[in-house]
Amino acid sequence: MVKQLTEETLSIIEATSPAVAAHVDQIVPRMYERLFATAKIRALFNMSHQQGTSPQHKALANALIAYATYVRTPEVLVDALERIAQKHTGLQILPEHYPYVGDALLGAVSDVLGEVATPQILSAWGDAFWFLADTLIAREEAIYTATEAREGGWRGWRRFKVMSKTAETSEITSFVLRPVDDGPVLRHQPGQYLSFRFTPTEGEECRRNYSISSAPDGEHYRITVKREAGGRVSNWLHDEVDVGSEFDVSAPAGEFFLEPAGKREVVLLSAGVGVTPMISMLESYGGSDLRIIDVHAAQDNEHHAMGRVPRAHANENYVFYETATDEDLSNGNRSGRVDPKWLVTISDPSQTDYFICGPTGFMQSMIAGLKAANIPESRIHYEFFGPAAAPIG
Repeated sequence: MVKQLTEETLSIIEATSPAVAAHVDQIVPRMYERLFATAKIRALFNMSHQQGTSPQHKALANALIAYATYVRTPEVLVDALERIAQKHTGLQILPEHYPYVGDALLGAVSDVLGEVATPQILSAWGDAFWFLADTLIAREEAIYTATEAREGGWRGWRRFKVMSKTAETSEITSFVLRPVDDGPVLRHQPGQYLSFRFTPTEGEECRRNYSISSAPDGEHYRITVKREAGGRVSNWLHDEVDVGSEFDVSAPAGEFFLEPAGKREVVLLSAGVGVTPMISMLESYGGSDLRIIDVHAAQDNEHHAMGRVPRAHANENYVFYETATDEDLSNGNRSGRVDPKWLVTISDPSQTDYFICGPTGFMQSMIAGLKAANIPESRIHYEFFGPAAAPIG
C-alpha cells in the first residue's frame, strides 16, 4: 500500500516548489548526469533523447513542476501517470530501478540548490518521490500481472524472429515478427506498441518502442519503422536486420487504442510514420458498424507509407500532400496541410472521437484546433513519439 504524505511534507513541498521550478533546467540535466553514471540504468534510456535541447529533460522538468503543483491532488495527474506506467512496463522498468532515480534526483537538488536544500527539505522531497514511485510501482505490477495472465501474454522479455521485411517507401520499412518459441502471442489492442531490447553490437543495448501496424491475430506482429537521420537503431534496422534476425520483445502496452464499444464514428488523423497505429485500427475495425474517417498528411506521394490500407478499410479517406503533383490531385489527394476547422466539417462533432498520431508540432496544432472547436478532451485521443512525460495538449 502506498504510504500517504504527511501534512508537514506537503507544506514543505509547496513552500519549496518555486525554488525547484526556478532551477529545474539545472536540476534535471544534473539528475541525468548522475543517473547515466550507472551503466545498467543508462541502458534503459534512448540516448538520442539526451542530445542538445533534450526532449527527455524537458519532459521530466514539466513532470516535476506538475507533480509539485498538484501534490495535494495527485488524482489530477492520473492520465499522465498511466501513460508513464505503460511506457515503463513496455521497457521493463522494475522496482529495483527506482532507488537510482530517487538518489539522482535528490543529489541533483542538493547540488544545484546548495545550502538551501536542508536535510529537512531533502527528506520531504524524498518522501514525495517515493509516494510517486510507489504509486507507479503498484500500477506497473498490476499491468505486468494482467498481461502475463492473458492468452498469449508474457512477462519480461521474449525472443522474436523477423519473418519478413518489406520496404513501404524509401525511408519506411515494415517487419513481421513471430516468437522463436512458436507459441501464441497476446492479441493487442489496436493502437498499442511493442518495446524492444536490441543489441546492434556486442555489449551494446538499446531499448525502443514501435507501434504495432497490424490487426491482432494471436500469431504475429508487424512494426513499421522510419529511418531517422542519425538514428542509431532505425538505421541499423533498415541496413542490417533481415529475415531471420532475432531480438527481445516485451508484451504490447499503451493506453492509446481504439475500443469501438460506445462509439459511432471516429476520425483517425495521422502524419508521417504516425500512420502506424492507425493501420492497426483500420485493419481491425474496417467494415464494422463503426464509421471510420481516415485523414493522413505526408510530405508527398513518395513519402506516403501504406496508403492502400485506408482506401480498403475506411468509410472515407483523405490524403494531404505538402507537395502535390497534378497527378496526385487528379487521384483525389489534396494539397497543403490539414486544417482542424475542416475536420469538424467532415465529421459529427457531437459524437465523433478523434485519434491523433504524428510529429509533436502536428499533434499540438490538431489538438489545439479541436479544443477551439469545443470538442471535449474526453473525445481527443493521441499517441506521441518520444519521452513518456512529454507534453502535447
